[in-house]
Amino acid sequence: MLAYRQRGSYVAAVTSIRYCLALLLLAPAGTPSLLAQSPSSSRAQAPSEIILATTTSTQDSGLLDSLVPLFSASTKIRVKVIAVGTGAALEMARRGDADAVLVHAPDAERAYVASGDLAEGRLVMHNDFVLVGPADDPAGIRGLADPAKAMARIARDFTFIARGDGSGTEKKELDLWKRAGVDPEQLERRAETGQGMGATLLVANERLGYTLTDRATYLALRDRLSLVPLVEGAPSLLNVYHAYVVNAVKHPKVRLREARAFVAFLVAPATQRHIGEFGRSRYGQSLFHPDAGKADSTLGLRESARERSGTRVR
Repeated sequence: MLAYRQRGSYVAAVTSIRYCLALLLLAPAGTPSLLAQSPSSSRAQAPSEIILATTTSTQDSGLLDSLVPLFSASTKIRVKVIAVGTGAALEMARRGDADAVLVHAPDAERAYVASGDLAEGRLVMHNDFVLVGPADDPAGIRGLADPAKAMARIARDFTFIARGDGSGTEKKELDLWKRAGVDPEQLERRAETGQGMGATLLVANERLGYTLTDRATYLALRDRLSLVPLVEGAPSLLNVYHAYVVNAVKHPKVRLREARAFVAFLVAPATQRHIGEFGRSRYGQSLFHPDAGKADSTLGLRESARERSGTRVR
């Protein structure tokens, strides 16, 4: 049984066995159990191991399964990945329960840099968000240039499945509702899964609803979905990823040397080339676009590199 939230309260939704099996298939072979990845156990580290708090899209897309072994092989540093919504990943940094973060909510990140919990931020990559839905598109949003107009049409009386987990994707969704002049709490047919992007896509597919997804996770699961991209390409749908070290001055247990090594690895030229090619042979397009060395302003972000980086940890 899957519990999901609708208009702020939990209700039970019985899903099919095939859906439950699909959820299990999201995890690559050999992936530790959810209990093993729980943030509450995050400080139980082995020597030369860092904890990376990150968004589910980097895990569900398979990108980290591709990058982490390369990093570990070259540095002998193991990486324990905690894939949660960006909001939860940032909170792990605030508590000192991670050594590095890889997240995609620039406005939310700013507060954690200002508080001194995050430091030495680096622009890593971007992709984009896509509004997907049933192929017959009952809300009539296909091809709309303005995602806010699409959200306004969905709000009339169509099913929308949200994450509701404080993730960067949810923050973008709520921003689009705001731009559309819609209060999502008043929508009878908007439901929150409280889960990651892959699971939320499967719920939306099961219920023939609309959802907002990052392109990488959608492409990774496309063969299991009947949902299709309907609104894409708008500047407001840009999805930007930064990496940070957690400030060891404020959080003394942080493994700063190892965290710095991982962030440096992400922005190294060879890794950036790998990111740019990731998924191209399988999906016919890159799942992420490398951005290391670019100014945030080139992607429409208002922070300067200095504001994003914060104070360098001594």
